[in-house]
Amino acid sequence: MSRVRCALFGAVVGLYLAIVLAVLVSTWLVHLDWQVMFFRPYKQWPELHAFLDYFVVLGQRGPTAVLVCAWLGWRSWRQRTLRPLLVLGSALLLLNVSVGAVKIGLGRLGPHYATTIGSTELWSGGDIFPSGHTANAVVTWGILAYLATTPIARRVLSIVAAVFALGVGATTAYLGTHWVSDVLLGWAAGLLILLGLPWCEPAIARAEVAIFALRERVRASVGRSRARVPVNHPPVLAARERPGEGLAHSEAGDPGVAVSHPLTSAGACSASGSRAHNGHPGPRQHSLRAGRAPVGPRLD
Repeated sequence: MSRVRCALFGAVVGLYLAIVLAVLVSTWLVHLDWQVMFFRPYKQWPELHAFLDYFVVLGQRGPTAVLVCAWLGWRSWRQRTLRPLLVLGSALLLLNVSVGAVKIGLGRLGPHYATTIGSTELWSGGDIFPSGHTANAVVTWGILAYLATTPIARRVLSIVAAVFALGVGATTAYLGTHWVSDVLLGWAAGLLILLGLPWCEPAIARAEVAIFALRERVRASVGRSRARVPVNHPPVLAARERPGEGLAHSEAGDPGVAVSHPLTSAGACSASGSRAHNGHPGPRQHSLRAGRAPVGPRLD
């Protein structure tokens, strides 16, 4: 990691701790939270409400993760690498663990559920500090810029990610679902994840190598199992009998059955036809019955 990135990471950590401390001791930041809450931006500009209700979905973890995962999955398939998907999975895992732990630990209630005017609403069973929508928008859309392969693409995607992250954070404050301090801490939490991803690259590379090695072992075991399966060869068909063999076998096996040979029948038919043409009927063929001798004239 470069010195600039380390300096940025340290600055964002300081900002993160400063925001948490400002809310804990109930400073001017908490006073600003209540001023914006009483201002009710969604009532000042109601014409934006319908559009921003849909725009804030760009910060929800489910829809954004599906969209970005589909894009990075296509990139992984085309580049024959798992790094884009592993980077996204690592970033979302770090985001859920870090943001979720702070949410549950501080338990702050949102503006719509606040009970005491001017209070910090901490440890009251809530889960809105920091803003999950804001942090998720920073991480999910920022991953696209982090994984960009060209400088131009990185600049364009950085601008897009910044617009989405700033817009989603401001929208949550407009709708009254988060305090201003929630949004500020969400931005800081998302930046910490993106700035800390280079430290995860060695583990991501090892995970990719392990996954590919496991795939090769599975393929090898499947190939060995297929090789051990006996192959059932189809039965060998008997050779077709020659024209003269059928008559010989039939006469030898069953003397009582008269079998006509194709050639003999053809010759007989031609002879019959010739005699009939000359005005004489052809000879009549008789078959012998099995087990009986021919009957001749009886002599007394």
